[in-house]
Amino acid sequence: MAQKNIVVVGAGFAGVYATKRLAKHFKRDQDVTITLIDRHSYFTYMTELHEIAADRTPEDAIQYDLQRLFCRRKNVNLVTDTVTNIDRENKVVKTKHGAYPYDYVMLGIGSEPNDFGTPGVKENGFTLGSWEQAIQLKAHIEDVVRRGAVEQDPDKRKALLSIVVVGSGFTGTETIGELRDWRDVLAKENKIDPEEITFSLMEMAPTIMNMLDRSDADKAERYMIKRGIKVMKNTGVIGVHEDYVDLKDGSTFPTSTLIWTAGVKATDQAKNFGLTQGRAGRIVVNSHMESQDDPNVYVVGDVSFFAGNSDRGEPQIVQGAEASAQTALTNIEKKMAGQAGDTDYKASYSGFMVSLGSRYGVANIMGWLHLSGFFAMLMKHLVNMLYFVQIFSGYYLFQYFMHEFFRTRNDRNLMRGHISRQGNVLWAVPARIFLGLMWLVDCWPKIFSSSESWFVDKLRLPFSWLQPAATSGASAAGADATSAASGAAADATKEAAKAVFSLSYQYGKDPMMVFDQMPNWMYSITKTLIPNQQVAFFMQKSMTVIEVLIGLALVAGLFTWLSGAVSVAFTAIFCLSGMFYWVNIWMIPMAIAVMNGSGRSFGLDKWVVPYLQKVFGKWRYGKPKALYGSSVMK
Repeated sequence: MAQKNIVVVGAGFAGVYATKRLAKHFKRDQDVTITLIDRHSYFTYMTELHEIAADRTPEDAIQYDLQRLFCRRKNVNLVTDTVTNIDRENKVVKTKHGAYPYDYVMLGIGSEPNDFGTPGVKENGFTLGSWEQAIQLKAHIEDVVRRGAVEQDPDKRKALLSIVVVGSGFTGTETIGELRDWRDVLAKENKIDPEEITFSLMEMAPTIMNMLDRSDADKAERYMIKRGIKVMKNTGVIGVHEDYVDLKDGSTFPTSTLIWTAGVKATDQAKNFGLTQGRAGRIVVNSHMESQDDPNVYVVGDVSFFAGNSDRGEPQIVQGAEASAQTALTNIEKKMAGQAGDTDYKASYSGFMVSLGSRYGVANIMGWLHLSGFFAMLMKHLVNMLYFVQIFSGYYLFQYFMHEFFRTRNDRNLMRGHISRQGNVLWAVPARIFLGLMWLVDCWPKIFSSSESWFVDKLRLPFSWLQPAATSGASAAGADATSAASGAAADATKEAAKAVFSLSYQYGKDPMMVFDQMPNWMYSITKTLIPNQQVAFFMQKSMTVIEVLIGLALVAGLFTWLSGAVSVAFTAIFCLSGMFYWVNIWMIPMAIAVMNGSGRSFGLDKWVVPYLQKVFGKWRYGKPKALYGSSVMK
């Protein structure tokens, strides 16, 4: 068989998906080579750009290195270069630095924001169509909030601290929701009132989020309004300036940050290939995803325009990109097998999901299942992770899971920070709960058992000076006889089962005490503190109450550091008092381990400790501000 070459242009959702599938299909065919060309050495997970712009995840979290994605695919040739044109006559894809022959080429060069020529957007506005733009927007927001915090002119301050998003599609709503999540952190870092940082969503249409069912969109709108986002419908932006925008009704709106998400178009690169373009510059294709001009050139993803289902073309979303890529690669595989490439494009949209920050979203699954809040966000994450399964990348599936759930900061994840590894406390939670339950289980008979209760005036502490003295000679003689008999029995028992040192119970062995008897210095201290039975009865009850409180606090994750420290102290006292075995010494290192702040993960310390720090810090030091004695401060 002659050498066959498939060239995929663009490492986006469609391009990576198609390349992975083609590489797997032809992995045993040494005569087929797939070349993937992109101007970057990485695949950008475009649907999560808002997370980078709003500082939820690390800047490189949505960059997936192509070498890591394709290192096991020997039939894939990776090229980092910019495609300049396609020589269809000689069947060669030309780049700035090379040329690549092809039998079939697949164009998946994506889309870019469309400002529709609105004056000032390019000069004074921001778009969110690439990783670089997300980084630029993030830096800008940090800068304007920093400047706004120390600006004393009320009008300038208001413009600097006002953030406007134009367009209520997927990108617009997810961006403003994520930025709203970031607000309190920005305010704290810059020592200003969070209420001063305002957010406005502007939409030209009378309704927002028109890609969703009305009920889901209305629910999302109510959530945004509740969070203080100003939703401005029937509002058109016709001009963008440095610190204000012009609205269609003739008014102006103060802002130094306008984010334009009101539309997308094919990348400017699309016009370089000499192929027929349709709406918004997208390249026209037939139902097989073949370009209208050349059956050997397939066009997939956002840049393709198929009008078979709608004169507006297919939605420019990930599901559409995958479906078009699947159609194209199936037809390529058929043609290379000598069959007719006649598989038609089938629109398959399993649902739409929109996040409004890290903790809330709305979703419509399969057209009938409507979700919101936690479950909508969970579904969004599952769909995102499904893509990595589809492209056979366990490595980046793991990385996604880590940066979305475990490596987030400021509680900005689905579990509200409980499983974040920023404090490395999550894995201590089982130890904390187990240690707490141990205290509670140990105290159960001390409280509820009639024969073992420590809340009755019956001595439970085994200290010799507390035992009642002999009252008569007969009693003494009887006691001596009893002691002799008991001693003989004890000696026999010791011969039968000698105490063995171990850090775990050994079947058939008696555990060894840490101390058979108290050290002299401990004896003196204890006898001074507990001189008689009346004090002993009080101490028995008090110790039991404290043990219960320790157990409850550990289970609930309340004052965990203190509870762990008291656990260590009590265990040490029990050891020195001759009341503890070596096999239970594990309690000390476990109690120390849970003192690392484990109560902040699935525990009350997550809220109680910051609250106390805030209250006592403010009481002693006052509240930090960016400006003092300024009339613009609230």
